[in-house]
Amino acid sequence: MAPSDGTSSENDSAAGETPRRLFVYNGGFLTQGRVRRILSLSGYDIRLGRPGPDDMVGVWGQSPSSPRGEAVAACTDTPILRVEDAFLRSVLPGRDGEPPLGLILDSTGVHFDGSAPSDLEILLATHPLDDPGLLSRASLAMARLQRGHLSKYNAFDPALPGPPPNFVLVIDQTRGDASVRASGADETTFCAMLAAARAAHPGVPVVIKSHPETTAGHRPGHFTPAECDATTTFLTDPISPWTLLAGASAVYTVSSQLGFEAILAGHRPHVWGQPFYAGWGLSHDRHPNPRRARTLTRPQLFATAMILYPRWYDPVLDRLCSLEDAIATLEAETRAWREDHRGWVATGMRLWKQKRLQSFFGGQRPVRFIEPAPKAIAAAKDHGLMVWSNQITPDLDAAGACRLEDGFLRSCGLGADLIPPLSLCLDDLGIYYDPTCPSRLDALIAASTVLPEDARTRADRLILMLTKEGLSKYNLDGAPLPLGLPAGRRILVPGQVEDDASIRHGAADIRTNRALLEAARKANPAAVILYKPHPDVEAGLRPGIVPDAATLADAVLDRTNPIAALSAVEQVWTITSTLGFEALLRGKRVTCLGHPFYAGWGLTDDRAGPLPRRTARPDLTALAHAVLIDYPRYFDPVTRRPCPPEAIVHRLATGTVPEPSRANRSLAKLQGLLAGQAHLWRKKGR
Repeated sequence: MAPSDGTSSENDSAAGETPRRLFVYNGGFLTQGRVRRILSLSGYDIRLGRPGPDDMVGVWGQSPSSPRGEAVAACTDTPILRVEDAFLRSVLPGRDGEPPLGLILDSTGVHFDGSAPSDLEILLATHPLDDPGLLSRASLAMARLQRGHLSKYNAFDPALPGPPPNFVLVIDQTRGDASVRASGADETTFCAMLAAARAAHPGVPVVIKSHPETTAGHRPGHFTPAECDATTTFLTDPISPWTLLAGASAVYTVSSQLGFEAILAGHRPHVWGQPFYAGWGLSHDRHPNPRRARTLTRPQLFATAMILYPRWYDPVLDRLCSLEDAIATLEAETRAWREDHRGWVATGMRLWKQKRLQSFFGGQRPVRFIEPAPKAIAAAKDHGLMVWSNQITPDLDAAGACRLEDGFLRSCGLGADLIPPLSLCLDDLGIYYDPTCPSRLDALIAASTVLPEDARTRADRLILMLTKEGLSKYNLDGAPLPLGLPAGRRILVPGQVEDDASIRHGAADIRTNRALLEAARKANPAAVILYKPHPDVEAGLRPGIVPDAATLADAVLDRTNPIAALSAVEQVWTITSTLGFEALLRGKRVTCLGHPFYAGWGLTDDRAGPLPRRTARPDLTALAHAVLIDYPRYFDPVTRRPCPPEAIVHRLATGTVPEPSRANRSLAKLQGLLAGQAHLWRKKGR
């Protein structure tokens, strides 16, 4: 099956064809569910037994098990499909149990064996590679990988500094690696490469980069610290490949994928094997391949290897997807690992939330929930420390605790009803609803004014998805708009919980729902004012009732769907409600009488005075990228993995969010009965 461009439409049509039987003789094809699924979506039906005339034999690259399949293929005259991991694989190596993000399916050869052609080599040699759209995608994706410090494996810390710059980087690989064998290389080759690097750069420091699987203890490499002299460093620290490449003055490799990334970073590496990226005018080739005579640009090489050649997989939608969607998945999973791998100590958390917090943040090490706060601080010496935002204390702040809050695409239901969140915001500077001190969201919004083109495109698409599907923070069904609403210029006034943290920290002179209604009426005497009480207030769970709201507003929208309410108005007046942000996404004018996270950036009519820190002027696209993509973390409750926001939009839009547990539902009902006696059911902490 010929490689596609990785778009969902082409892959969907391929998956709709009659599957081709693929006979395998390696147990991994049967036991690795992700591999089986990608092959199935790519049009292959995995079988055991003897292949027929229209079948294929599947083998894993040039692995030790591949001779079995090759022998069967030879005696039955059956074509071979060679399967390999794609060049962006996972956070951890496959030997740690991580499934691949994509596969390479090659019916001609194997990409790392230069002794014979492969589908990738044929594409590089013959494809026109002149489509401006394809090359633009390639250039943007190259930059995105570098910005996100993404590589084949990603268990490293981008914050770790590299060695002092202007060193020679020599890349080690694991012993017995198939790409090393295919290049005809061995320990002697690696020693010769190191000697050549030293000779060509006398007096320049040399850094030998150990392979991640060697560092993890899975397989030995070709170098050890014994090869080091006074000018040579043996590097095992989990430093980002992009950090290393930025500091290197020259790069030497046999066939490592890091050589490919060196090309993307602007290097012309010295290559001692015949990997797929050698021979196209972008490397110094110790053993030139006579079949490769074409000169390519970096975007052309990248487009072929990363867009045209692999099959990428979306684990939430369970479909083949584009490279860009695969990168979004890897960004989410990598972010979770990098933030969580030290482990977390949590304090100030309600008991009912702890299971979901464990799912969000306990993927590497279990979250330890410790009370009271002084014990948590003592226990977090070598771990991260988090606290629910409204439980922060001066001691926790001094200990560097990160504040935790619900995200802006939270759930299908209220937190007060004990509905678990789909997104959470972890802030190491402050918290988004408190304008009295800096927050990580403030910093992200300020930086969003220089978003690259692909990030802006993504944010615009996300806005379109949200508005088209009518999604909001809580996604409550609610009643439709009442009939007979007065005509005229309509203003929506959303009520809030009056003891909510955003009111306590972000309100100015106007601090109650009644005062908000009075201010809106005074400033707009001829307008039609629609008042929508907050759902928690309507349910009697939180304070904020306005008994005479009907005398101040033209209509009170009891239990009305908030998005339906937004669709009926031209303007929103609010103190700090998140509904103001959702109004901005829908092109509505928003007047703020407090300081919510979206105010002060030039997008709202701010009646509470300026915020001196908020001097940046992002547009709506940039604001949405910071608020919905950069700031929160998302968790897919079906696959139980970190995911990008688009996955949560899909879950909410299709109604495929699992129902809360029976225990949560029972506790929520009890909470409703005891709404006035909250101390009987609430544990300290939000």
